[in-house]
Amino acid sequence: MFLSVFDMFKVGIGPSSSHTMGPMVAAARFLDLMRASPFEFSGLRGSLYGSLAFTGVGHATDRATILGLAGFVPDTYDHEKAEATLAKIAKTHKVSPQGLPDLAFDPKADLIFDFDTTLPGHANGMILMATDAQGDVILRQVYYSIGGGFVLTEEELAEGKATEEGAPIPFPFKSAVEMLDMARSSGKSIAQMKRENEISRGCSESLAKGSARLWQVMNDCIERGLTTDGILPGGLNVRRRAKGIYDALQAERGMNLNAPHTINDWMSVYAMAVNEENAAGGQVVTAPTNGAAGVLPAVLRYYLDHVPGASESRIEDFLLTAAAIGGLVKFNASISGAEAGCQAEVGSASAMAAAGLCAVMGGTPEQVENAAEIALEHHLGMTCDPVAGLVQVPCIERNGLGAIKAVSAASLALRGDGQHFVPLDSVIETMRQTGHDMHEKYKETSLGGLAVNVPNC
Repeated sequence: MFLSVFDMFKVGIGPSSSHTMGPMVAAARFLDLMRASPFEFSGLRGSLYGSLAFTGVGHATDRATILGLAGFVPDTYDHEKAEATLAKIAKTHKVSPQGLPDLAFDPKADLIFDFDTTLPGHANGMILMATDAQGDVILRQVYYSIGGGFVLTEEELAEGKATEEGAPIPFPFKSAVEMLDMARSSGKSIAQMKRENEISRGCSESLAKGSARLWQVMNDCIERGLTTDGILPGGLNVRRRAKGIYDALQAERGMNLNAPHTINDWMSVYAMAVNEENAAGGQVVTAPTNGAAGVLPAVLRYYLDHVPGASESRIEDFLLTAAAIGGLVKFNASISGAEAGCQAEVGSASAMAAAGLCAVMGGTPEQVENAAEIALEHHLGMTCDPVAGLVQVPCIERNGLGAIKAVSAASLALRGDGQHFVPLDSVIETMRQTGHDMHEKYKETSLGGLAVNVPNC
């Protein structure tokens, strides 16, 4: 099983990897399908289903789909250009993607939120259609946004593309047990094995440059969040808190009056900074999703700024170790809130961050696996119930607590020798089963939990 570090960590835009980035990617793929088709097209239509329908407006799914059909993609997204394009589409009822003629598209009439139909492949389903001059559909494709910005067509999902292994790699572990067995027999760390897998599919130079860029985007996101205040968009009037907390923490530095638990505030504020940026539609890195994008950067920033002896040279090891754990979770369970609740998002992120921190602090592969297990185990059963369908409440604070749990899990694992009662594989399987049994109203539909018990205005 191979999932690249650059699949697990993708540069994109907020507020959601599955509901914003995924639909934009799906639309871009549909444009490519149209470009390769012999038909002459005159218009576009789309329908959103399941969680994409129920929380689509709050997650900017409609906006992302429209922009995707206009030719935008997440990793090169330009906010100012996007705003101008949306205004033009609203006025002209046309999109003008490169390599295709102007296409009729009225966002209010041609993009349907279908709350009554569920597509069979995944909770995040959408259908995109192209029409001829008479308005008849001549090209149609079903897409599923399966979490973390990953998108599969109906056919790809049926063919098992979600678990496709691809070309051989040096260390093809599919479970934590196999990962630890390979580490023992090879004498390598998890990061070293993951690095060899990556290099077998690319090169060491691109890995180093790509990892450096990932951390740069993550850290830039933290910095923007720490220096920006105001009200988040969406109508809940949630105010940004990271800047105020950060300013207060900065003012208290050097006063020798801080309680030891103040370090939790630092971890939380780094995570909250990222998720406030995500909620505002800013540039983030999926880690493994947008809704959980603050956990891992917060723990990595905590390591670099607050742990004695920390070194930036270990950033790549941190990311590689985290990606290895994230790959196991995705392959054997899910990283999608719409599929398994927030245990699959913040829970997975916390496990990944705990593993990365444990590794760079000298943990053995067994201790790293233990750290991931502790962090994920104590997120089991967590629902995804965003108020008003916005990735704000409880999502922003939840990332802060996920970071705290990750650091605590890594610390506990480092205090032991790697031997523990519950294996990581068992926790991942439990998470999968729990997600399967969880009621749909607790899986990113905003039909249960906090979403219905907190006033939306």
